[in-house]
Amino acid sequence: QVQLVESGGGSVQPGGSLRLSCAASGFTFSRYTMSWYRQAPGKERELVARVTSAGGHTIYADSVKGRFTISRDNAKNTVSLQMNSLKPEDTAVYYCLAQYVFGSDYWGQGTQVTVSS
Repeated sequence: QVQLVESGGGSVQPGGSLRLSCAASGFTFSRYTMSWYRQAPGKERELVARVTSAGGHTIYADSVKGRFTISRDNAKNTVSLQMNSLKPEDTAVYYCLAQYVFGSDYWGQGTQVTVSS
């Protein structure tokens, strides 16, 4: 059974940091491109960051460049998102996505991040 389980969300003040993790099981994690998306209330889900299967290439949304870092550990089947200098506009539900060109896409259930003073 495929599972993507996000953790690490919570409430933080502006300027603070959080580290999200996504634990994967039930598929060959090392073959999959992994991404973090987020969805704020009333807005469409948007790509935050992506890392290729071997971890050699990453992309970021312009709004998080220089503040967020995506990383993966293929030995532990995890992908993480280190979020620094958080802003109120980063408030959203954050989702983990696994994609493989020859297979299905898998989404996690999401974890809430709230940035507020």
